[in-house]
Amino acid sequence: SGRGQMSAKSISTQGDGKTFEQLRQECLQKKKLFEDPDFPACDSSLYYSQSVPINFEWKRPGELCENPEFIVGGADRTDICQGALGDCWLLAAIASLTLHKETLARVVPNDQGFDRSYAGIFHFQFWQHNRWLDVVVDDRLPAVRNRLVLLHSASNNEFWSALLEKAYAKLNGSYESLKGGSTLEAMEDFTGGVGETYETKSAPTDLFNIMKKAYDRGSMMGCSIDITSSAESEAQTASGLVKGHAYSITGLEEVNCRGKKVKLIRIRNPWGQVEWNGAWSDESREWNVIDSSEKKRILQNSMDDGEFWMEFEDFKANYDKIEICNLTPDSLTDDTKRKWEVNMFEGNWIRGSTAGGCRNFIDTFWTNPQFKLILKHADDNNDKCIHATYSYSYCDEDHLGKDFFRYNGSKARSKTYINVREISERFTLPPGNYLLVPTTFQPHDEADFLIRIFSEKAAGTMEMGNTVDADLPDPPMPSLPEEETDEEKGLRRMFEKIAGSDQAISAKELQQVLNGVLSRTCVHILLVDNSGQLEFQEFKVFWEKMKKWIMLFISYDTDRSGKMSSYELRIALKAAGMHLNTKLLQLLGLRFADENYDIDFDDYLTCIVRLENMFSEHDLLLIMKQLFSFQFLLLSMNV
Repeated sequence: SGRGQMSAKSISTQGDGKTFEQLRQECLQKKKLFEDPDFPACDSSLYYSQSVPINFEWKRPGELCENPEFIVGGADRTDICQGALGDCWLLAAIASLTLHKETLARVVPNDQGFDRSYAGIFHFQFWQHNRWLDVVVDDRLPAVRNRLVLLHSASNNEFWSALLEKAYAKLNGSYESLKGGSTLEAMEDFTGGVGETYETKSAPTDLFNIMKKAYDRGSMMGCSIDITSSAESEAQTASGLVKGHAYSITGLEEVNCRGKKVKLIRIRNPWGQVEWNGAWSDESREWNVIDSSEKKRILQNSMDDGEFWMEFEDFKANYDKIEICNLTPDSLTDDTKRKWEVNMFEGNWIRGSTAGGCRNFIDTFWTNPQFKLILKHADDNNDKCIHATYSYSYCDEDHLGKDFFRYNGSKARSKTYINVREISERFTLPPGNYLLVPTTFQPHDEADFLIRIFSEKAAGTMEMGNTVDADLPDPPMPSLPEEETDEEKGLRRMFEKIAGSDQAISAKELQQVLNGVLSRTCVHILLVDNSGQLEFQEFKVFWEKMKKWIMLFISYDTDRSGKMSSYELRIALKAAGMHLNTKLLQLLGLRFADENYDIDFDDYLTCIVRLENMFSEHDLLLIMKQLFSFQFLLLSMNV
């Protein structure tokens, strides 16, 4: 489950490891205002690719006004006015954030201000890679002639939005890093939500319903108009809209107008001005033909603040892109109309074991991590289930092999592989069992990943191939000499010739028998009793196992090179009766695979014999202890 994000403890990002409270107390004791060594008040914190184009001065709020306040009368979307930096995408996300008070309180903690605990230090929290990060900043802000020139509030003595922008700039390396970006990614950083994007000209026919459901579930939304050249950036159209500019979507309604339902959408320009002047704008005549009480409800607090209504069809005709950030249930208030059901997996692609690449690489694709998704209940007003996943039909608890993917096509998949931070898709699927396979495009590419599945109804999930066990045959009972087969008699003659009068084979003698087939390490592993020797019955059991292991290796050594692909290790161990989970297989691949992701015969045997000896104890607790010890050994050997 992806729950617990809002209550999870945040991680300090300060270079010295100190928390906000520790730093604040140090400053109060020293009676000194905080100066952030990790994000100093200098040009490099502003611009990284050029010299600073304006003669900025770094000023604290107390140097800019007489009675600075952190928040005046509650944080709302009118506190967000764009400055000289081209970060309207970020401002649109902040404006949406102010509509979700509990989420806002997580990003902008209320344990700070300009009261007696003021020490020139503030902190903000952002979600990155399934962790909440606590980012500390000092309150020195870029100003020109004692006025803030970047993000600021309409109130000259309010500073929460300017300090939030500074913390986000620090997280990204500089203020310049905020020039151009994704509203959706900023929304995700503020909430830990999952984003999705729609092109209005090719959107599903039920786009309004999708957006209304998202709004009812507390989702944050933004929109923008594409540009065809840089000259069009932030150019104003005749209808009052701005191209290449990020807007917030703040409401959706349906009203009765002349006997028919009209779909409306409310949008806000983060500039705090410049509004749509067409149908359903603030002073348009359309408002005069609807019920007065409905008009009053919808237009309450309406003013020239950059916020306006449009008919949904006009919206689709004028805007090009919609971004929706769906929030996890724990990010929402109790009075939210609906909440998403969320499941979550964390994993990684490791070269040589689970970095299988896309379906173009069928020999390794099946080795990617696999997850089972069980959909039992259809969504409301639908006979199908909607999930933000990429899926394959049918699955089993065991990790599925190459042949399954060779003969079964995908039921749904994400679009073209692209180098972005996150991929999100919405799928409509009938109830059933599905297999989810996250992949990179090329095999051998290593990365960690986080999968989150949002659904209207609860879904069952599990990781495939996550068991650790073995199905090893019991050793055969000894045969009487007169009942031995010809093969056993030949084996006994060889044993007696090597063993001598003590009728036991030592490690050195066994090495001679194998004639270099095994490394000396493997021989020592095989001699597991206290005597360090094999009697005939033990030798016979070992010989049978050796034949099986050799035949297995040959079957996976397809080019007869004396090596097998490390990606085949899972299925080779399964054929030998042993099942390991993904994490242990990844460690084995790191330990035994060479630079070409191959395992030679000696390493294959070393691996398989060690594992069999562990499992042969028939004590699950002991096996797990040995495996964890083995895991530590593998990690230490790869340092």
